[in-house]
Amino acid sequence: MRNSAFWHFARRMLKRRGLAVGTLVFSVISAGGLASGLVSIGWVLELILGKDPAVNLSTITTKALADHPQFARFVPDALVSLLPADRLAGVAVILGALLLLTLVGALANFLHQYCSLTLSMVTASEIRLDAFRHALRLPLATVLRRGPAEIVSRVTRDTAELERGFSALTSKALAQVTKGVAAFAAAVWFDWRLTIVAVIVAPIMAAVLRKFGKRIVRGSRNTLKAYEDLLRNSNEAMQGLRGLKTATAERVARRRFASANRAVIREDRRVRLARSISTPLIEVMAIVAIMALALLAAHEILEGRMKFDNFLMSLASLGVAGGSLKPLTGLLNDIQASSAPAERILEIMAIPAEGMRERDLPELPRHRSSIEFKGVRFRYEGADRDALRGVDLNIAHGEFIAIVGPNGCGKTTLASLLVRLFDPTEGSVRIDGFDLEGVSLRSLRSQIGVVPQEPLLIRGSIRDNVTLGIDRVDEGALARAMELAHADRFVAALPQGIDTMLGEGGTGLSGGQRQRLAIARALVRDPSVLILDEATSQIDAESEAQISAAIDGFREGRTVIAIAHRLTTVRSADRIVVMDDGAVVDAGPHAELFGRCDLYRRLVQTQLVG
Repeated sequence: MRNSAFWHFARRMLKRRGLAVGTLVFSVISAGGLASGLVSIGWVLELILGKDPAVNLSTITTKALADHPQFARFVPDALVSLLPADRLAGVAVILGALLLLTLVGALANFLHQYCSLTLSMVTASEIRLDAFRHALRLPLATVLRRGPAEIVSRVTRDTAELERGFSALTSKALAQVTKGVAAFAAAVWFDWRLTIVAVIVAPIMAAVLRKFGKRIVRGSRNTLKAYEDLLRNSNEAMQGLRGLKTATAERVARRRFASANRAVIREDRRVRLARSISTPLIEVMAIVAIMALALLAAHEILEGRMKFDNFLMSLASLGVAGGSLKPLTGLLNDIQASSAPAERILEIMAIPAEGMRERDLPELPRHRSSIEFKGVRFRYEGADRDALRGVDLNIAHGEFIAIVGPNGCGKTTLASLLVRLFDPTEGSVRIDGFDLEGVSLRSLRSQIGVVPQEPLLIRGSIRDNVTLGIDRVDEGALARAMELAHADRFVAALPQGIDTMLGEGGTGLSGGQRQRLAIARALVRDPSVLILDEATSQIDAESEAQISAAIDGFREGRTVIAIAHRLTTVRSADRIVVMDDGAVVDAGPHAELFGRCDLYRRLVQTQLVG
């Protein structure tokens, strides 16, 4: 069933029982007032237009209860006896009751709208949070393959579209259905024969709506995909604006955005076309049904089997029912359109997340012995060749390893396997003999500090950025990490010091300052393994020498793996691992490698900064 994804999420609204019950109950109360009002109007007309002087509110009520005995038990005889015999007084009583019903209905309508809109908003918010939480736990390879823009679009835009469907269902569709059913019940009260045509026409209308609904679902799905491309193009342009301007490529970016924008308009137009056709088609069918009702009623009146005033009130009630159900065409279109985003959200949430078996896996003890890459192969999804080819590497606890090699040789990929951003295609990665795929991710990553080449800085204070991912941090440990990273001096010079707020991406800081904060973030975790992925690439040589000296003191009892491009970092390492084309080609101290390894010698002479 195409709408199954929507109803899968819609069922979540039932978890909030108070809001769900309130939405239904207040809708029924509001609709009940409408039905009572329609029936009462019939009595008013009978009192005003009736020629029999014996007819009054009491006799009308008695006759109505006799014709509909199923309601008689709910109306006490004492109450009927209190009804006035005077016609004008009877009209006044009915109008007073209608005023009271109007006030009660208005209050019920307000409470229904409040409960339904709150229910829709809270449920959509919960789904959005669940989708984002799941997106954060998706394997990095999946996110890279699909693209961040697609994930963000599904978490934000698709959940917003889903909320529109929830609102259409609980706030509008439920209200219109209950009012339509109430008005239909009033029509049956006056004369059930006229409702036969309506019962016959309803399934035909439903079939037409279903036909157009399929087109709307398909078009909505294509529209959301087009919006993904639009978001991707805009993100790429804004994030790479510096490069676009220096390459004078604004025209190219504009053309790509315009093409994606046209695709959005094209797909959206198809959805709107289906919506536009369905509404007038349903209206034509409704008019045909009313004409058939009028013809049937004329026959019954001429034959003397129907009272004219009953015909008028029954027709009026059916008109009110039709008016209430008329917006359902658009509302059902909104609900059907929400099936596409529901399917897309469900698709993302169905992707297995990292650490699915986290509770069943043992924690990794603090690293004390060795790190071993054994027969490791890895290939990125969609690639035609391996990024790592049969890597065998042993690193002793406390050792300082520098990894060097040409660009694209697999250095960062190798380090990524150690943090389990990816899992090997073949082979295994072990810490102290524990296969990393058999231990909990949290226990692994909590004892590894990583300093990437492009540091992540969020909107928030410097303190928030340095302690990112840590619940509690000792002030002494924080101050020491800032000092070791040589970030304490420039932070102290800022107006609010460590509580200075940073803009998105660390706006206002230099590249070197951002990298020092990233180093401080890694050090404050007190890691047993420290990975430096060209961590000093944006720091001047003097500062790098100071940081290297600080890390030498900090690394006691810790394993350090540095992907380096500076010769000073390489030469200070205990051992240098040379990689080429995804494989380890040699390893050893600087002097030995320089004498025997041609590749290392070329790297020293051409790439490693002195």
